[in-house]
Amino acid sequence: MATQRQSLSYYLDLSYPYTVVPDNGSFFVEFPDLPGCMTQVRSEGEIPQAAEEIRTLWIETEYEEGETIPEPMMYSEFSGKFVTRIPKSLHRDLVMAARGEGISLNAYVGHLLADRNAAAQVSARLDGLESQLSALSDQMRETAASERQTASVS
Repeated sequence: MATQRQSLSYYLDLSYPYTVVPDNGSFFVEFPDLPGCMTQVRSEGEIPQAAEEIRTLWIETEYEEGETIPEPMMYSEFSGKFVTRIPKSLHRDLVMAARGEGISLNAYVGHLLADRNAAAQVSARLDGLESQLSALSDQMRETAASERQTASVS
C-alpha cells in the first residue's frame, strides 16, 4: 500500500534542523535530514538566509522530480537507550576496559560509539573534499591544456 504524497507547501512548512561547521574562514551548513542539502557561506550573518534558500531549493527540486522527501526527525523520537546483542567475550572485554577507566560500562560504550561516530563523520567529510579537489584538479588541467593550445595557435 503506497502512502499518499503531501503537497509541496507541506514540506516547505516543516522545520528542518541544520548543522553549521566553521571551515577555514567560512561556514559549512548541512541539513542532516535532507541528503545532499548543504551550502557554504563566508560570514556567520549569511547562515540563516543561505540555509533557508538551499532548503527550499532542495525540497522544490526533489518534489518536482518525484523523489521522496523525508520529514525531519525529532529528538523526542530518541530515548537515548537501545539494546544490542554482543558476544560474551566482547562484553567481558568492554567491562574490563570500563573498570580500567573507572567509569560504568554504559558510559564507556557511549564514549566508544561517540568517538567512532565522530570519526565516520570526519571520514565522510574528507571523502567529499577529496572528490571536490579531484574535480577541481581536472578542471585546472583542462584549463591549462586549453591555454597551451590557445598560446600555440597565436
